[in-house]
Formats: sequence, structure tokens, C-alpha cells
Amino acid sequence: MSFFDLFSSHVTLAESNICQGMVDAHSHLIPGVDDGVQKMEDTLAILSSYEALGVKKIYCTPHIMEDLPNKTAHLKDRFAQLREAYQGSIELRLAAEYMIDNLLLNRLQEKDLLPHGEKEDHLLIETSYYSSPGCFEEAIEQVRSLGFWPMLAHPERYCYMERRQYEKLKEEGVKFQLNLPSLLGKYGEDAKKKARMLLEKGMYDFMGTDVHRLDPQFADRKMKKSDAEMVLKLK
Repeated sequence: MSFFDLFSSHVTLAESNICQGMVDAHSHLIPGVDDGVQKMEDTLAILSSYEALGVKKIYCTPHIMEDLPNKTAHLKDRFAQLREAYQGSIELRLAAEYMIDNLLLNRLQEKDLLPHGEKEDHLLIETSYYSSPGCFEEAIEQVRSLGFWPMLAHPERYCYMERRQYEKLKEEGVKFQLNLPSLLGKYGEDAKKKARMLLEKGMYDFMGTDVHRLDPQFADRKMKKSDAEMVLKLK
């Protein structure tokens, strides 16, 4: 770091040490199962770069939704192939990212789920970025009734959500997962501002990269030092 960097208000992801010992709660690394990584060699390259950053554990969380109705058995098979191909130091775990829709309601009724967390007592869920699903409250209640903590992926990216709705969800016991790239500007200024607001209020419980493809510049992307300091408290 140069003399001038000491006075910079920003820091690279690598310099921040956020990834050192990090548990990445959200990723799309299983090749060819959703809109994430398509080739095994790309997945292995991403994992190698994450090793260099010090990432400790990654949850592979492929999409499951009406438009992409991945079967649990199929995802388990593809995950087994990834674990066989990867010989590195990062611990890989399988979960899923469920869109709140009628398919999720069906999977909840059938108890056909890929839960998240060390005790497998969380369920990673998402909604449309632009509007709340009509079955939102019903889905949250069903998730809880099965003994899972609802874990909302990247809440900062939902355009329709305002501060009071975030507060209400937290009061109802919903956990929040930060997308780290939100603070790196990947999703625009609105998502960055919301992420910062939720961080300042201590509303996040987990963080993840939501990685979909190889980004050779990932480690060098910059964020505000003050944001990095707040994120470090999540570890």
C-alpha cells in the first residue's frame, strides 16, 4: 500500500480482509444447473481465486423456481460431481435459493427441500426484484411452521421494499443475507445505499457473493473503508 493509500477512503476487497475466513452463504457454482457458472473449469477457477482470498466455506445455492424447477436429487448429483472435481481447501455445502412462488409452497408441503446452515435449520428464499409475491406472508409462515428460519437473500436489491417492511420482517424473525457485491457497486447506487442502511442498523445476519461467473478483477474491486468495517462485524 502506498503512502497515498493510507489516506484513501476506499479499500480493495483483498485489502479489506473480509474474505479471510469468510463463510459465503450464497453462490451459483454448480455448473450448468441455473443461470450461474456453466463449465466446471470456470467453477474451479473461481474456487481457486476464493482460496487465495481466504474464503473458508461456500454454500452452493442453485435457483429453484417455477421457471427453473430443479429437482433435489438432480442437484445432489451435480453437487457430488463438483465435490469430486474440486480438491481444494474450501468446504463446500449444498443448499438452494428458493423463489417465493407456488413451486416453493408445493415443495414446503412435500418437505422436499435443501436447507441452509450449519444445523440445516434455515431456508434461503428470494422474491422478484420489482414486486412482492402475493404468497409472501403465507410462504414465510410455512417456512417457520416447518422449523426453519426464513433467510432472505439480498434484501437490498428489492426495489419495492422500504425501511418499515425491512423492520417488520426482522421483527418476524426473518434473517437477512447481504450480497457483498452490492457494496462494490455491482447492482447500482440504490442497492448500495440500501445495503449501507441495513448494515448501519445491524440487520444483516449473513453475507455472500452470489457469484454467477468468473470475475478476474473481483479481489481488486473497491468499497468504502467504513462499509468494510461494518461488514467485518458480520464474520
